Formats: sequence, C-alpha cells, structure tokens
Amino acid sequence: MFDWDEKPELNITPLVDVMLVLLAILMVISPNIVYEELIHLPKGSAQKELSKIPPVDIKITKEGQVTVNKESFDLSTFSDNFALYAQTLNQDATVLISADQSLDYGKVMAVLGAVKRAGFKEVSLASNG
Repeated sequence: MFDWDEKPELNITPLVDVMLVLLAILMVISPNIVYEELIHLPKGSAQKELSKIPPVDIKITKEGQVTVNKESFDLSTFSDNFALYAQTLNQDATVLISADQSLDYGKVMAVLGAVKRAGFKEVSLASNG
C-alpha cells in the first residue's frame, strides 16, 4: 500500500562531495590565474638625460685617518679641509660614510655634520647588516 503522507528524504551526500571536489580544484587553480592590465604610459621629456654621478666614499679608520675618494685627511682638521675639498665635488652625489666599529660615536657624527654642512643632501652610513 502506498502512503501519501510519507515524504521522501533527499540524499545530499553526493552533492556535497561534488561541491568539495570543485572547491578543491578552484583553490588549486586560482593562484595561477594571472590578470593582465594594459597600461599606456605617458611619454617623458626627451630633452633631459640622466647623468651618472659618481658617489663620494668616505672611510674613517680607528687611527683617526679619513679618506675621501683616495684623498686623505686628519680627523681633527677634517671639517675645515672637507669644506674646501667639497667645492670640487658634485653636491648632488650620494655620500657613503664607512667607519671602524671601535670609533667613538661623536667622531662619526662630527664627520657626518661636516658633510651635511658642505651641502650634501644624500648621506648614508654603511654597515655590515
């Protein structure tokens, strides 16, 4: 006999299995999808050329000897001598100061101050890290 009040039960387990497989496929493939944006860049001025400015290397030894691009100075008179020597250098050049680890912090800052007073804007302190 057939019971009209009986409701059929739906088995959704196969549906969930298929959806999980599709989700796994999507998760594996999606990092490999690349979107390409076409960008039309504006044309720059052809009149101005970039010139390569040689950097200024300053090395300070633990004995108090300061070397600026193969030119030697004494640490005690560096501030005045560098002000005169800096007139021969390009003020837009990058300055890299390398100092011995055992040097006093104040001596390195005195050299840094002399370089800044000479008009250089890009000054960096070198390190091993």
